[in-house]
Parts: sequence; C-alpha cells; structure tokens
Amino acid sequence: MTPREAVRRAAALLSEAGVPSPEADAAVLLAHALGTERSQLPLVDEVSDEAARRYDALVARRASREPLQHLTGEAWFRHVRLEVGPGVFTPRPETELLAGWAIEQVAESSGLVVVDLCTGSGAIAKALADEAFGASIHAVELDETAHGYAARNLVDTEVDLRLGDAFTAFDDLLGQVDVVVCNPPYVPLDAWESVAPEARDHDPHLALFSGQDGLDAIRRLAVRGAELLRPGGVLGVEHADAQGEAVPGVLAAAGRWTDVRDHLDLAGRARFTTARLAR
Repeated sequence: MTPREAVRRAAALLSEAGVPSPEADAAVLLAHALGTERSQLPLVDEVSDEAARRYDALVARRASREPLQHLTGEAWFRHVRLEVGPGVFTPRPETELLAGWAIEQVAESSGLVVVDLCTGSGAIAKALADEAFGASIHAVELDETAHGYAARNLVDTEVDLRLGDAFTAFDDLLGQVDVVVCNPPYVPLDAWESVAPEARDHDPHLALFSGQDGLDAIRRLAVRGAELLRPGGVLGVEHADAQGEAVPGVLAAAGRWTDVRDHLDLAGRARFTTARLAR
C-alpha cells in the first residue's frame, strides 16, 4: 500500500466519524506511524505491514475522537513545540492571536514583567520566551498534571513557573506587572453538549468550564489582574466567541479598567478582550 492510498482510506474513515480535518489528520498520523515528518511522505514508496498496523490503530483512536495531539504527543503553538497528552489542555490555534498580542506589548522594551495565568501546557509562556526577548516571564498552573507538562515544556527557558491558584498567586509581584495574559476556563456549564468531543471528553474540565455563564474565572481575573498590574499595565484574556460583549462588560463593570476592547480571530469571531488598568 502506498502512502497516498493509506491516507485516502483513513481520511474516509475519519470523515465518516465526524473528524473536522480528516485528510490532514490522516496524513499526520501516517507520518507519526512511519516515524517521519508529514512533508516527507511523498518520499515514501510503500507502507510496510507493521507500519500499517500501527497506523490503523492510530486512525481508530482518532475516529473515536481522541485528540490528534494525544496520539502524536505534541502540539505546535506559534513557533514552539509542546509536549501534550491526557491531563493537560491542548492549545488551540486561536490562542496564538492572544499570545501574539502579548508579545507585541513587550516587543519594543526590555525588562518588562509578564504574567501568564492558567498557563496549562505553558503554551503562551513558551511563545513569549521564544519571541519576547528581554521580558521577565512568570506563569502559574493549578492542576498538578498540567503543571508537569508545563515544567517539561519550559525546562530550557527562564520562565518562572509556579504551581498554584491563578487568582491568588504572585503576591510578590503585586503592582509590578506590565502585562497579564490569560486563557482561562470560559465554557458555561449548560453548554456541555455543544463542546467538541475532543475537548469535552479529553481536556481537563478545570480548564474548560467556569460557572453557569462561563464567566466566573474572568470575574476573578478582573480583580486579580488589577492587583498585579502597575497603573497603565495591560490585560489580555481569551473568551468564547459568544462572549464578545459579556467579557468587556465584566471588565467595564469592575470600574478599574480603561481602553476595553474586543478582538476578532481570523474567522471574524470575537476571540479575546484587552484592557488597560486605569492610572
């Protein structure tokens, strides 16, 4: 069997199972089964019987809606590779926009202090370490398993990673932070059925759900962010596409924020909100 034939057959199975990107996932899984990169598949003449058995097992797991990143053990976020798997939130491409905003805030200055709350796998913190040269980066994660992934992902960086509650951590940095960035849980509890199986059945619920309206963590962030930031410092927070008015409303109601603005993702959906702590 050629790689083209193997991918075509697997893509048909994944499409029937409702996988959103069946062709791409089928190619990634074949490369993983062969121990090579996707870009190298055209150079492979034939898939051996042993590799085909490995591939079929991976495709079956993906068809059951196990996340692709759990099967390969890795995820790419902006320009960095992350180790991911069961017990840690799989970073989404949409969050790269929030990370990019945070990087822009510190790109032209050195010595600025950035705090990444709810760091999960360490995705935003590692992207900052990779692109925001000269910034002092701090990150915190509450869940021990997720913290373990973050520790491995950040091992070769100078990020100050801590285990703890995002909304009580960093008492030593109160009033000294220039940028607070956060991808908090924001899914309403009553939206359980609408969440994709890959997230609902495999991502930690601690990283997904946040009260009946999905805003509990963001309400706490509005308070803690104001305590951490220096006057004039900025906050960026991701949210669901249906929360493009609600999240700016939470920050406006807190009475400490100015320049509250929502931002769209590349598909034109509300994706993250930024604000500045009043001077």
